[in-house]
Amino acid sequence: MTMDKHIEEQHLNQLIDAALAEDITDMYGIIPTGDHSSLACIPDVKDGRAQLLVKANGVLAGVALAKKIFTRVDEDLLFEDRLEDGTNIRHGNIAFCVHGEVKSILRAERVVLNFMQRMSGIATNTKRYVAAVSGTGCKILDTRKTTPTLRYLEKWAVRIGGGYNHRYGLYDMIMLKDNHIDFSGGIVPAIEAVTRYQQQHGLKLKVEVEARTLADVELIVKTGGVDRVMFDNFSHEEAREAVIIAKGKLETEISGGITLDTILPYAETGVDYISVGALTHSSTSLDLSLKAF
Repeated sequence: MTMDKHIEEQHLNQLIDAALAEDITDMYGIIPTGDHSSLACIPDVKDGRAQLLVKANGVLAGVALAKKIFTRVDEDLLFEDRLEDGTNIRHGNIAFCVHGEVKSILRAERVVLNFMQRMSGIATNTKRYVAAVSGTGCKILDTRKTTPTLRYLEKWAVRIGGGYNHRYGLYDMIMLKDNHIDFSGGIVPAIEAVTRYQQQHGLKLKVEVEARTLADVELIVKTGGVDRVMFDNFSHEEAREAVIIAKGKLETEISGGITLDTILPYAETGVDYISVGALTHSSTSLDLSLKAF
């Protein structure tokens, strides 16, 4: 996944602004009110310091984002990172410190924690999967099974954890899954239609096709016009045979219900990629806390 740096910055700012606004407007997001807790008891222009305390072991993710959030709230806040994204962390570590106006720190606090806890949980889970296939040459991919509007951050966290991003959305890769194939009348008509479509529109997107059987793999290889074949819900034995059929002709990917307990035999088939929806849809947030000091 690549994105123009200017567009990337705009997208991040929009995400941050939306998250901050959620905290200081009414439930309909219409009437801005404010942080009444801080307004009620924190004197104006009171400076303070806070630090991010790690309360669980895992992989740290979101430090760079936290800095953007704090400076988006108040450009005068001073941010000092102690640990980098991707660091293996343990209970008691301090990830960063922030100094400046207390009301600004408190306004940013929950947004920072919500994003960082989610991202760190994904990075931690991803690293477990990456470690489980270490030495096989297989790469771990995420999927589009992400939280609506938070895909960019969740895929960022996957990369921090050592994984790789599959397509970002429906626009940057053509992926023919079972429903596309069935609605198109079969594998061959679907691939032929994609080839015509790309030619007509001047596109050169990578094409991936899902295979449900070994016969599908053979047909996809024979038809051509495809970059990658995905073996959907194959057994270890089927996957090993499918890799042999496609080897040297197409990139190979395995997907479908693979867990940490079952992933190694699949990686040992020689497949190029294993995509795991659980990286994003089933990761547990890592416990982090912002504390005054």
